[in-house]
Amino acid sequence: MPEMPEVDALVADLRERAVGAVVAEIEQASISVLKTFDPPITSFAGLEITGAERHGKFVDLDVSGLHLVIHLARAGWLRWSDKLGDKRLKLGNGPLAMRVRLDKGDGPHVGFDLTEAGTHKGLAVYAVRDPQDVPGIAALGPDPLADGFELAPVLEDRRMQVKRLLRDQKVVAGIGNAYSDEILHAAKMSPFAIAADLDAEQVTRLEVAIRDVLGEALAEAHGKHAAELKDNKRSRMRVHGRTGEACPVCGDTVAQVVFADSSLQYCPTCQTGGKPLKDRSTSKFLK
Repeated sequence: MPEMPEVDALVADLRERAVGAVVAEIEQASISVLKTFDPPITSFAGLEITGAERHGKFVDLDVSGLHLVIHLARAGWLRWSDKLGDKRLKLGNGPLAMRVRLDKGDGPHVGFDLTEAGTHKGLAVYAVRDPQDVPGIAALGPDPLADGFELAPVLEDRRMQVKRLLRDQKVVAGIGNAYSDEILHAAKMSPFAIAADLDAEQVTRLEVAIRDVLGEALAEAHGKHAAELKDNKRSRMRVHGRTGEACPVCGDTVAQVVFADSSLQYCPTCQTGGKPLKDRSTSKFLK
């Protein structure tokens, strides 16, 4: 799943490639991908892309005052092309869900495709007049890399596991399954620790880990085009997706807990005092 660093890099890439271009047409290959009906998607044709921003894990393209907002969900992706063919999309066109054709006035159309792998469909596009009209954006918690962000008020009185808290977009915006694993490993903290029970030293350690892990990931992701970001993200993971491999810090074997629709990875020595965590696949954790 693309998380804050990858989405931020995608937005920067779109800012460089797409801003100043005119929307020639938006084609749909999936009816379900578009979650809004007003303004109609056809109203974007002929308008100029004037900006690109990120809200949590949402991509927001400002199109002359209208907004095309994209949430890539678990398996969605954005694929840029410097030369789009003339062939039209057909409904049910495999993993291809939407195509945004852009005219830069100096040759064939450029633009991007939105794709989604697998059978679980979560990719979402919103055509709105204000990004706050998107429910997921309106409900976002604070951005952890924003100036003035403090973790302690976010954790206060929250009787929830810290792994779940980090992934809750209404609490902290932009962090998903992969980077929450990495942050907790850097903070040397169990994913099942209760947020409200953390002492001041633990809160500081977690806040530093959030800043360091996300800051490093942002620096690594920026400057890379969409096609490079997935592999770049995988190569940087220390525990996430590394089950059975050696922890790069202590050498212990990275373990995992499997749930009904996801999993987490951690180092027993670094994070849980050498104790394995119980598999809670039947619980409601992370749902």
